[in-house]
Amino acid sequence: MSGKREILSVTSIVAMGIGTALYAAFNVFFNIFQLPGTQLVALRPSVAIPMFFGFIFGPIVGFVAGFLGNIISDAISWGGFWWNWDVGNGLLGLIPGLAILMIKKEEMNTSKGLILCSVLSIIASIIGMGFASYTDYIFGYGISTIEEATYALFLPAAITDAINGAIITPILVAAYSAAVKGRARRA
Repeated sequence: MSGKREILSVTSIVAMGIGTALYAAFNVFFNIFQLPGTQLVALRPSVAIPMFFGFIFGPIVGFVAGFLGNIISDAISWGGFWWNWDVGNGLLGLIPGLAILMIKKEEMNTSKGLILCSVLSIIASIIGMGFASYTDYIFGYGISTIEEATYALFLPAAITDAINGAIITPILVAAYSAAVKGRARRA
């Protein structure tokens, strides 16, 4: 397959399940850490999970982990789900997954790969939380002004997600790569 990863391989399907479960579980815990002055925006280092799964296993795996993980955690934490925030969280995983179009698999744990991982995590946070925040405004989901969407939703969510993603995701990638190399040496 010339270095490209299969979209629906057994590995990808298992990764979707694990990523979804981890993201949902950690989100439920971190949802208690609400940022003051926001509308249900939490400090969530867990955003690194779909970003990691996207970067390592591809954009579809990352999107599913973020999308379904957020649906499950919102259902548990808040008793419902909000499609636009679920799509936004899916984008948190999809965008770092685009790395498969930019670098070779062997480069993922190099300086180039880890920097790309950080950059894509920041871009994902801006696009994903921008989509979620501004669709709340566009569709009138409790937000009446663009300023409210910007200051009560977008900025707090995008900034905290970008910081968490840019720092934690490359750490997860490096740890995963070291574990894979260690396992390969023992085999």
